Amino acid sequence: MNEKERSLHHTTLGDAIDKLMKAYRLDGKLKEIEVLNKWEEMMGRAVFLRTKNIYIKNRILHLQLDSSVMRDELFHGKTVIIQRVNETAGFEMITDIWFG
Repeated sequence: MNEKERSLHHTTLGDAIDKLMKAYRLDGKLKEIEVLNKWEEMMGRAVFLRTKNIYIKNRILHLQLDSSVMRDELFHGKTVIIQRVNETAGFEMITDIWFG
């Protein structure tokens, strides 16, 4: 293979990783982890400290909080939380929130 042919088949490492992530359907999970790691930034320190468990399953954000008062407040602000999460993700990642 000569130099010209090799450059036609050249793939960057980043492109190869993206293709691999998509092939194994891991790109969505990676984005979920990225967004959940920004929970404190999105919601503030007080909410972050009261959050005991957080994950996304079937486009639903599952939140477990150690404060019933905060759970009530966040329940009433559900649409704002959904909007913040989706804006951080850059696409509609979640459609609902379940409070546990």
